[in-house]
Amino acid sequence: MPGFQSGLIFSGFNSEYRLLIHESIFDLIWYGEGRWSWDDLYTMPVFLRRYWLKRVNEKITNDIDRAETYARKTKSNSPSNTTKRSR
Repeated sequence: MPGFQSGLIFSGFNSEYRLLIHESIFDLIWYGEGRWSWDDLYTMPVFLRRYWLKRVNEKITNDIDRAETYARKTKSNSPSNTTKRSR
């Protein structure tokens, strides 16, 4: 085209950003247990999607911490396998 210097007018989001968007949508659908549809999350404002990602991450972290605490507590309360019973 005469007088047109740029090869691209609008390139859209770069591939790294698109990957982040789709990863965040997947995470929210997967860990949100079906609370949102793909369309809802894709059209959701970025600040809301980030908020919900933060909330889901906090919940997962808390669940892991509780499970580890419970496992340590259960392990410390169980009888030791090193002691032998006499008959």
